[in-house]
Amino acid sequence: MPYIFLGGDIPYLVLVVVSTILGLGTQAYIKRTYAHWSRVDANTSLTGAEVARNMLQANGAYNVGIQSIAGELTDNFDPRANTLNLSSANRLGGSIASIAVACHEAGHAVQFAKGYVPMKIRSTLVPVVQFASGAWMYLFFAGIMFNLVGLMQLAIILFAASVLFHLITLPVEIDASRRAVAYIASSGSGLDELAKKGAKQVLIAAALTYVAAALVSILQLVYLLSRSSRD
Repeated sequence: MPYIFLGGDIPYLVLVVVSTILGLGTQAYIKRTYAHWSRVDANTSLTGAEVARNMLQANGAYNVGIQSIAGELTDNFDPRANTLNLSSANRLGGSIASIAVACHEAGHAVQFAKGYVPMKIRSTLVPVVQFASGAWMYLFFAGIMFNLVGLMQLAIILFAASVLFHLITLPVEIDASRRAVAYIASSGSGLDELAKKGAKQVLIAAALTYVAAALVSILQLVYLLSRSSRD
């Protein structure tokens, strides 16, 4: 949230500090964990993309594209194109981290293929959240400046949509990781216990970033509600 809220507002200062610590802490942890398991070979001749492809086939998710995307830890599944976008390191690499991330994104593709309900709800909320995330702040400021309680309440309702999005994201991400670990641990993957252990650590670290984002959004909503009741 913008620093216009700061003028002696201790709760907001606490929120900024907590949000910063959570954000930086979880990002540092995922990067450290990913870097560690990126240096550990999965003892397989297969790349991350090939293991992900095998996982998709094993779960009946056919005709899913796999392509490269620039950057590190930018991997994602695009349901509109039914495509896994994997960073070059994870698409072409054979480390435990590469396979864990690739299989996690494959887990999202399996969710899409099987009509996983939380994923459907999350996808439905995307356009709403895109609008709300850009509009709520201006409405809330306008409500404070012109002392319009109704405008502030509307802003809070829009922000609450973002909070709901974060909460729905948690089961979607956790389930994708569960599917990934289950496949890696299966006899059909050809991977060993070390790969299972490493994949769990990488994906738990990744999940913590979503937990932190959800917690921060809840704290922000509580702050907005308390602020609106004072103004």
